[in-house]
Amino acid sequence: MISFLIGVIDEKRENYLTIDVNGVGYELTVSNNTLVSLPMPGENAKVYTYLSVREDGVSLYGFSTIEERDLFNKLITVSGIGPKVAITILSGLSISDLIVAISNQDVKLLSKIKGLGKKTAERLCLELKDKLNILDAGIGDNDNNFDANYDEYAVQMATDTLISLGINKNEAYMLARSNAANSATAEEIISKSLRGYKG
Repeated sequence: MISFLIGVIDEKRENYLTIDVNGVGYELTVSNNTLVSLPMPGENAKVYTYLSVREDGVSLYGFSTIEERDLFNKLITVSGIGPKVAITILSGLSISDLIVAISNQDVKLLSKIKGLGKKTAERLCLELKDKLNILDAGIGDNDNNFDANYDEYAVQMATDTLISLGINKNEAYMLARSNAANSATAEEIISKSLRGYKG
C-alpha cells in the first residue's frame, strides 16, 4: 500500500496530477480541492494516496490532506459510490461543507453536485450521517447557519442569479442556502450573499 508520495509537481490538470518522485512520474486522480491547494508545477509537495486495484486496472488517487483521504475512504464504503464518484463528490464541495451536508441530511445540496443523483445522495446521508463528526471538519454546531425553514423557490432563483454573476454553481447554491433563513425572499438572499461573498 502506498500511503503518500513526496516529490515535485510535474503537471496539473482538472482532476489530474503528475508528481515526479526521484525520476518516476506518478499519475494521480485528485479532487478540485486538492488540485487548488497543492503547489504549482516545479515545486515540492507531499500527496497522500489511495491505491485502487480493480479488474479493469490499477489507479492511484491523491489527496492534499489526511482528512480528505479519510472522508474519501468513508465515501467509497457507500453502495454505488466508487473511487471516481467519490472524487467527483469531493470536488463539488469543501470537506467541511460536505460533512455538514451529510450530517444534516441535506439531500438538496448534495444533489447539486455534478453526477450525484438524488437517490445516491439520500443513500450517502443514510449510510454516513452517523459516521461523520461535524467537529472533525472544524465546524461546531453553532457555526452551521443552514436554516431548516427556507423557501426552496427563492433559493433556486437566488442561485440562478448568482450563477449569472459568474459565481460557481456549487458555491452559488451554498451562498444562497446559507442566507435563506426565516423564508427570506430571493432578493434578500441575493443581497446577503453578495455582501458575504469574498470571491
